[in-house]
Amino acid sequence: MNRNSEIYKMVLTAILSAIGVVGGSVLEFSVGVAKVAPMQHLINLITGVLVGPWWGVTQAFLTSLIRNFLGTGTVLAFPGSMIGAFCVGWLFNKTKNLIIAAFGELIGTGIIGDIVAFPIAKWLMGTSGALWLFVPSFFLSALVGVIMGVIILAAIWKPIIVPQRKKLGI
Repeated sequence: MNRNSEIYKMVLTAILSAIGVVGGSVLEFSVGVAKVAPMQHLINLITGVLVGPWWGVTQAFLTSLIRNFLGTGTVLAFPGSMIGAFCVGWLFNKTKNLIIAAFGELIGTGIIGDIVAFPIAKWLMGTSGALWLFVPSFFLSALVGVIMGVIILAAIWKPIIVPQRKKLGI
């Protein structure tokens, strides 16, 4: 194991967590009845692709934890973001395909995260709404974040990421 690559992954995870905390508090908007907050999904995609599934889960957990402490997030961020980040990293490690990794975030957060968040919302938050009320908001947020993330990663892949990965032996 290359010690420099592990330090790189740890530092990049910390930086992306900080961006997720700040960005998640700043970038949100409404689309119809859904509140869209795409920053966590964008960060999940970038983290999962650049450092893998376990560092992605770590980033999603840290970002959710800090945002909850600051009062800018909810407990629903934990299952959705962590499942999505893991799916992104796992699928990217298996396929090395950015688009397939992006679908990992859509499925992990936008669908599986909804299903897991529903009983948590009911139990901890007293929400009595139907499961289908979660799907548009989670999925739309994930879709917007994934589109932004794919654009960013595609733009920086060859000039920045490939040389850095070769240098670190990742």
